[in-house]
Amino acid sequence: MEEGVRIDKWLWSVRVFKTRNQATLACRSGKVRMDEHPVKPSREIKTGDKVTVSLETLKRTMKVLAPVEHRVGAKLVEQFMEDLTPPEEYQKLKLRKNAGFGYRLRGLGRPTKRERREIDVLKKYLGA
Repeated sequence: MEEGVRIDKWLWSVRVFKTRNQATLACRSGKVRMDEHPVKPSREIKTGDKVTVSLETLKRTMKVLAPVEHRVGAKLVEQFMEDLTPPEEYQKLKLRKNAGFGYRLRGLGRPTKRERREIDVLKKYLGA
């Protein structure tokens, strides 16, 4: 018989979150779901469960390959988790990072009122 592991502990162990406290807070705020239902941090997970985590700009979907209680090295994560996140999600993340609308060349100073309005329109369009 296979034992389960708390979901917050597993998310920390497979490096989805940097700290276990962050994983616990994400569960409590409804950002972690199983079968489209929010889960509490104490929820036990078993092999084969699908977990969806909504991060700031990314919605990751993972399949539990093995429950693990202790944090594992980055190279070993694929033994315990299968990433089912569609490539489109990673493309959206890459687009947002490369948008570059917040960057100004050195020496240009503050944006003018007109430039500021254009920046605001661009941010609104990109959903930032």
